[in-house]
Amino acid sequence: MSKTAAAPAPAGADPSRWKALVFIALAQLMVVLDATIVNIALPSAQTDLGISDGNRQWVITAYALAFGGLLLFGGRIADKWGRKNAFITGLAGFALASALGGAATGEAMMLGARALQGAFGALLAPAALSLLAVTFTDAKERAKAFGIYGAIAGGGGAVGLILGGFLTEYLNWRWTFFVNIPFAIVAAAGAWMVIREPAGSRNAARLDVPGVILSTLGLVSLVYGFTRAESAGWSDAITVSLFVASAVLLLAFVAVESKVKSPLLPLRVLLERNRGGVYLSLGLAVIAMFGLFLFLTYYLQVVKGFSPVKTGFAFLPMIAGMITGSTQIGARLMTRVAPRLLMGPGFLLAGAGMLLLTQLEVGSSYPALILPAQLLLGLGMGTAFMPAMSLATYGVNPADAGVASAMVNTSQQVGGAIGTALLNTIAASATTAYLTDHAAQAAAGGDAGKLIQAQAMVEGYSAAIWWAVGILVISATIAFTLINTGRPGSGGPGGRGAGARGRGRRHKGCVL
Repeated sequence: MSKTAAAPAPAGADPSRWKALVFIALAQLMVVLDATIVNIALPSAQTDLGISDGNRQWVITAYALAFGGLLLFGGRIADKWGRKNAFITGLAGFALASALGGAATGEAMMLGARALQGAFGALLAPAALSLLAVTFTDAKERAKAFGIYGAIAGGGGAVGLILGGFLTEYLNWRWTFFVNIPFAIVAAAGAWMVIREPAGSRNAARLDVPGVILSTLGLVSLVYGFTRAESAGWSDAITVSLFVASAVLLLAFVAVESKVKSPLLPLRVLLERNRGGVYLSLGLAVIAMFGLFLFLTYYLQVVKGFSPVKTGFAFLPMIAGMITGSTQIGARLMTRVAPRLLMGPGFLLAGAGMLLLTQLEVGSSYPALILPAQLLLGLGMGTAFMPAMSLATYGVNPADAGVASAMVNTSQQVGGAIGTALLNTIAASATTAYLTDHAAQAAAGGDAGKLIQAQAMVEGYSAAIWWAVGILVISATIAFTLINTGRPGSGGPGGRGAGARGRGRRHKGCVL
């Protein structure tokens, strides 16, 4: 193609922005991978390090608590300190924590490394997304950039299952940690050389220390409450206390943020209807998606007898669907239609995929049922994730970009914790009820008894997946109802679009 045929770069655009995207996407992939890659390696690590059954959940929980609890703090640090600085520091710290995890000699060292990974991930994730938000301001380029980012954010967890299975089966569990180190080195070196943070985008206000304390303790209590509910039950005294403490702390946080001069989370970031609609609908959708990862992994390995590697590859159709939905549907249509007309139908399409999986049986065919269901789920989620990621930060005051990005990650992290706990509890209850109804057959032993056990598990998965279908319908309803902005540059309801943004006509804190 001749140079004259190429689209001209937007005025003032960073010439290295597409190179920067490569390294930002690589860092995001590393963080998302780590959310699932350790799950497959956990049984081997538990045996080698002598971790008790009661404490093994902390290998997952320590990461989730640190990551979910510190995200808002990490986002504001990125705003104050500079997103490039926060990005590189987060990568270095994540690599160091991964090295400690891979070299762990005991339970304490492993749990400490996982908590450290979560803390640096809470600095890295919002810095990555906010760098995209301030680097890509042209509507068409932004659509392409967030299409790539959305595909990684949506499909990275499934990639983690593949990579985790491969490393565990052919090397050993320690490589599920060591693999992060080359990712981090390449991303940090590339970021140092090519990322140029726009001038004047930092937030020089004093840090809101009461807000940091209240938000961190509130989010930690919330995430731990759902994590504990999965193992101890919803009526457990400590579980209930954690939920009550979380509600009190987060309400106090909102009260503080409405009064202090320089809030950690300006309420304008949270209360704008389009942005709030994204946070809520995306968080609910992640509940459904994380529950599916859990159930399909167990179904394929325990019921169908797949190896870890084969299980990982069985998720490839979902990854392909997410990449296609994000880069070929979402990115291409983002500048042509309103975001709600991508997000709402996207969540409904994902719900249709979930609906297929409610028909799951012990003898279900992977090509006939699971593969098409994954394709629909991936296409739907990819199509919805792309505009959601873009709209969550589009047009936000540059000084608030980090904390707005942190809210996207927070909604996903809390959604993941809720999804794992809520849907697993529903599945376990349905399984127990099935076994109670078929107690005589289950007690018979032999092949008949094993079949009843397998059928009970599948009955539990199906019951939970029905809930996931309903949750995705609610996500679509929220997207259609709350998100009322027009396509970028259209000047439709809810804002002025990209053109006005470029002419400086938006006021502080307004999105679109």
